[in-house]
Amino acid sequence: MKTQRMHAVMSALSAAAITLVLFAGTAWAGGISLYEFGSPDVGLAAAGYAARAQDASTVFTNPSGMSRLDQSQFLGGLQALYGDLEFSPDSATTTSGGGGGTAVGWIPGGSAFIVQKLNQDWSIGFGILSYFGLGEEYDNDWVGRYYVQESTLLGMTLTPAVSYRINDRLSIGAGLNMMYGYLDNQVAINNIGEAQPDGQLKYDDDNWGFGGNFGILMEPKPGTRFGLTYLTEVKLDFSATPEFSGLGPLLEAVLKNRGLTTNNLDLSMTVPQMVMFSIYHELNPKWAVMGNLGWQDWSRFGKVDIQINSSDPTSLTADNDYNDTWHAALGTQYRHSPEWTFTGGVAYDSSAVDDDRRSVVIPMGEAWRFALGAQYALTQNLTLGAAYEFMWSGDMSVDQYRGPLAGTVSGEYDNTSFSVFALNVSWKY
Repeated sequence: MKTQRMHAVMSALSAAAITLVLFAGTAWAGGISLYEFGSPDVGLAAAGYAARAQDASTVFTNPSGMSRLDQSQFLGGLQALYGDLEFSPDSATTTSGGGGGTAVGWIPGGSAFIVQKLNQDWSIGFGILSYFGLGEEYDNDWVGRYYVQESTLLGMTLTPAVSYRINDRLSIGAGLNMMYGYLDNQVAINNIGEAQPDGQLKYDDDNWGFGGNFGILMEPKPGTRFGLTYLTEVKLDFSATPEFSGLGPLLEAVLKNRGLTTNNLDLSMTVPQMVMFSIYHELNPKWAVMGNLGWQDWSRFGKVDIQINSSDPTSLTADNDYNDTWHAALGTQYRHSPEWTFTGGVAYDSSAVDDDRRSVVIPMGEAWRFALGAQYALTQNLTLGAAYEFMWSGDMSVDQYRGPLAGTVSGEYDNTSFSVFALNVSWKY
């Protein structure tokens, strides 16, 4: 009876995590990639990401770590993220309107992972999470409405994985990254000169993309581990016909003559590949330290913006340039007692855009992370965890011009920050 109740609880928590993943809508690193998805890593600022291998989330962070777990495990995580992202226009802005309000606000998220030990050497696992995306919603009359009003870019990953322990010191692992991508953009159209209010352009599509996840875990001596993981790029080929409303007759005629209102608009993008190297080392039975060095290939992202920049448009898209990003993290873990474990960490990610090329469509910048977490073992097999992480990007300047209809948007995102609250449960069976 007790086992049946436990299975019911785990099923309910897993369903809740999956539901929240489906509605997750924002992410933030140096680009728009996320290390936070409700797992205990939130309380470490992701330090030890590829080497810690202490719970079932290693299915994704380093699949080779599954072979290190002593039992089959389930991990479910729930997460709430609050994004404080507000724009303050300056006198160089040429369009009327306000700052757009809080563009992100509260976003739910979560994840679920399970690892099944087949024998001493082989393990298989499965995970569902969202580590990539962006969600914004500005006021309709804000100064950047001709660049973006609402934007949702979401990647949800399903990841089956397998690992093999070659010997006591070395394990390898691999997994699939089956990503469901969803894109929904809305932007205002300036009908200036036609004595009409703003029109609107809407675009939405969904698509599947596929990639791989590969890892190596070395443990030269008990309590010291080195992990290396490689997450391949994933191509999302969005293609749909844009929807227009409220167009002025002159602009509508130009768009129709050029087939821009009836032809599919291709918006392919590449979710960046990532390499992460991590170290985990136990100083003594109570204290452990860990760290990361990582790289993400944002130069191949290829994200383009949808907008109408002039009264004589030949295209509905505008290209963006992105930089590769670098990541570093340090963390610590303190085992206060058999029941209580406390964690902390700090991390830094460089920016995927230069300050002079930052766009209001994807206002990215460098990010500092500061995290604290705690885990409590209710029983030998059931552990509850909680964590908080504060991400700081500070002031991010914008000075953007893309034609007479879009106008100039100039100003600053002031004191940009994100707060992440996470709860998780781990069950060994």
